[in-house]
Amino acid sequence: MAKVYYESDADSKELSGKTIAVIGYGSQGHAHALNLRDSGFKVVIGLPASSSSRAKARAQKLEVFDPAEAARRADLIAVLIPDHVQPKIYQESIAPHLGRGKALLFAHGFSIHFKFISPPPDVDVIMIAPKSPGHRMRELFLEKVGVPGLLAVEQDASGKAEKIALAYALGVGCLKAGVIRTTFKEETETDLFGEQTVLCGGVSALVRTAFETLVEAGYQPEIAYFECLHELKLIVDLIYQGGIKYMRYSVSDTAEYGDYTRGPVVIDQHVRETMKKVLADIQSGAFAREWMKENEQGRKRFLEMREQATGHAIEKVGMELRKMMAWNKPAAEEATAAQAQARR
Repeated sequence: MAKVYYESDADSKELSGKTIAVIGYGSQGHAHALNLRDSGFKVVIGLPASSSSRAKARAQKLEVFDPAEAARRADLIAVLIPDHVQPKIYQESIAPHLGRGKALLFAHGFSIHFKFISPPPDVDVIMIAPKSPGHRMRELFLEKVGVPGLLAVEQDASGKAEKIALAYALGVGCLKAGVIRTTFKEETETDLFGEQTVLCGGVSALVRTAFETLVEAGYQPEIAYFECLHELKLIVDLIYQGGIKYMRYSVSDTAEYGDYTRGPVVIDQHVRETMKKVLADIQSGAFAREWMKENEQGRKRFLEMREQATGHAIEKVGMELRKMMAWNKPAAEEATAAQAQARR
């Protein structure tokens, strides 16, 4: 069984009187910073002068410095910027200000596990990875609930790395729900695998392919959208609430029978073997190297794929059909804003 920590396992004194520098103020950064501040910890924000997020952080009455100055002032440096920009910011702004007694914290193990960042041996390297988008993490903190998270220690120079990580987890509110002990390797590899085979790559490809199959067979795109995309949320919500068993209990017997008999036909042994290949690429570092190289070369292929996907018929049909759903938020505008924010 996994080791799970709760509030009784942590002591905020491990970070008492210390300064926490949150590098980045995007989805995760703003939630970590505000939760830590509201928990009584001293927080400063590290952002480049060109970042529009500086105004947002200052509006929340947080001190903002450039990343190097924030790192210099800090005892614990939380690196909460996108994976592909972490190595550059680390080398230029963080590494010069590391030394004995300091700690580096990450919310995802990518840069450490694949050695795009190699900290000196005299600093603690820890992870607290909330299992939630930042805005939801903040909402539940304010509701005094908290979201679950993961804890890992990659380097324990002080002999107190786990205690420091637990104090941080207490500050961001994750210990109210529970924090599971893992490793940088396990968190990174399983996170990438889940994104690629199920949560992002697998689901989007499955939905798009099913939509195309129905449309090519002569069915109306609007009907195909409802059956292959719109209703997916209903099913995922049931699984989220009570597991696959509860979803099957909640749907019709016809749907449940189709689940048992046709699901394994679609996701067959060939797909399982493909998933193993995807996992092997993650474990070997091949995917990580490919992604970092793509960024080094200007993201040309990535941006072309994004543009092509955005122009797919399912997006055009969906944009019109969602106008029928008064309860739905203007997700397209939010996504555009979020993508712009993630690049800062």
